Amino acid sequence: MEADERYEREREFHDADSARWTRVERYYEVTASSHRFFADQLAVLAPGRAVLEYGCGEGSSAFTLADLGARVTGIDISGVRIEHARERAAVAGLDSVEFLEMNAESLDFPDESFDVVCGVSIIHHLDLDKALSEVARVLRPNGRALFFEPLGHNPIINLYRTFTPRLRTADEHPLLMKDLGAMYERFGSVDAHFFHLTSLAAAPLAHSRLFSPVAGTLERFDGWLFEHVPRMRKHAWVAVIQLTRS
Repeated sequence: MEADERYEREREFHDADSARWTRVERYYEVTASSHRFFADQLAVLAPGRAVLEYGCGEGSSAFTLADLGARVTGIDISGVRIEHARERAAVAGLDSVEFLEMNAESLDFPDESFDVVCGVSIIHHLDLDKALSEVARVLRPNGRALFFEPLGHNPIINLYRTFTPRLRTADEHPLLMKDLGAMYERFGSVDAHFFHLTSLAAAPLAHSRLFSPVAGTLERFDGWLFEHVPRMRKHAWVAVIQLTRS
């Protein structure tokens, strides 16, 4: 019963109008580099493969993946977003993409159905144990999963989350380092890259001429910091995580 109520809260949230993002959109401009990294990694993994996009929304990566020659199935708990994705696919004339309304914690696919599973800001909305179990189940041997996820250790970012409750659901839980540790229990390898700490200071400059040079400089410093001071990684805003099924 409790799980059903959680699923309904998530469905209602994602069915709602996305206009809630417009007032804070500039603060997400700083994530451009991590999104590029995620897309570049996916471009290596996906061509010619059977891909499951977890929490596809209105087709966030599915259309790009189809252009790369992947056979894509997108799932989402929101029937509204699935319908929009199907409409978009129909307009584009794509027959290599399928969109299904489905619970990511209980997938309606046989074992070993996909070469790649991917998702953006999705698994922190889920029961992590159930989600990872399902991802591992539907991946083929040596299959890869790639996720772009927020982290939950940084006190400043957590304060921002406290003051923007309309942008998130009551049940979501940005990942902790212990969650990354739990991934080793189900996957042969876990490779995480961390992004955005000092570069968050560039957010107020978004849409100005100063944004790109300032953000670029701070991102390079973040890269140096995460490499040479590993304990700072947990304070990043975003992790791009690649999992390999053994």
